[in-house]
Amino acid sequence: MPKFRRMSGIDDAVAQFMSSHPVTLDTMVRFTTLLKFLLPLFVLEGKSYLTVSIGCTGGRHRSVYVAEALRKSLGPVEGARVHVRHRDMGLGS
Repeated sequence: MPKFRRMSGIDDAVAQFMSSHPVTLDTMVRFTTLLKFLLPLFVLEGKSYLTVSIGCTGGRHRSVYVAEALRKSLGPVEGARVHVRHRDMGLGS
């Protein structure tokens, strides 16, 4: 949407738009459920990190929103620290 062009998935307006779609909410539940299952297993195996990449066409809206939402929902997973890096957010428009 043109009104979101200069914004990113961190902006409240974009986040509200993204979370207003049932398919987005369903996707987030599925991602969160999978990662909450896997993270403790990685910790038990002594793994020091797990990289999860989320991509979209422009790297500013959908992927940023999803990464931030995952960070918030995964924060309480025991033994795991979640770090987010928005690699492509500063590129293009």
